[in-house]
Amino acid sequence: MSSSKHPSAKLAYSIREACLASSLGRTTIYNHIAAGRLRVTRVGGRTLIPAEALNALIAGEE
Repeated sequence: MSSSKHPSAKLAYSIREACLASSLGRTTIYNHIAAGRLRVTRVGGRTLIPAEALNALIAGEE
């Protein structure tokens, strides 16, 4: 492993982090998930949004 001082890019966001990163509200995020426009994955008990899925939603690539 390298000892780089630069943080690596996020692979996934929690719901809260996705809200902060996208400036979308929690209800809006959940509505996009329910409509199938935002892909999520479950790891243990956590719901995570892959960074590429959030980027695609913001870019309008549904």
